[in-house]
Amino acid sequence: MEDGVDQHVSRWSAFWKDEPAFAPEVEGALVRMKHILRWIERSDALAFARNDEDFTLQDFKTLHVLMIQPWPTEATPAQLAEAANVTRAAMTSRLDRLESAGLVTRTIDAADRRRVLIRPTPEGRQMWNKYIFAGIARDQAALKALSVEELGQLNGLLRKVLLSLGE
Repeated sequence: MEDGVDQHVSRWSAFWKDEPAFAPEVEGALVRMKHILRWIERSDALAFARNDEDFTLQDFKTLHVLMIQPWPTEATPAQLAEAANVTRAAMTSRLDRLESAGLVTRTIDAADRRRVLIRPTPEGRQMWNKYIFAGIARDQAALKALSVEELGQLNGLLRKVLLSLGE
């Protein structure tokens, strides 16, 4: 069974037929991974566009990095910005929004008054819980064509690639 990526790779293979540097298998794998991630991102965006609350995907992603981060129950804005892969200015804007909604608090670190600590409120934890399981279901839907054994194989292969990249 072929997919649209097979057609893409076929076109590129014809174009680069005399170029030994072109690797059709690499092109196919990377394009497919990008398509899967794009499907998940579109699915997430659609889910948040349809909610009745004034709670955005960016709000959720910010709460998510706060809830799953390696720090005990708090993080600095800089730590959150790094974990969310956004600028510090963007994180400040996100935190302003979440604080206004009562989903996080900002407090001065008693041990170092130069540091601001962000903590989820009970309402923030509740909001994160409300959306996390729907997101898990969307992620699982993206890979539903694979058996548990195949998912294990895929994870092993992807792990091998990440380790080779030093990740």
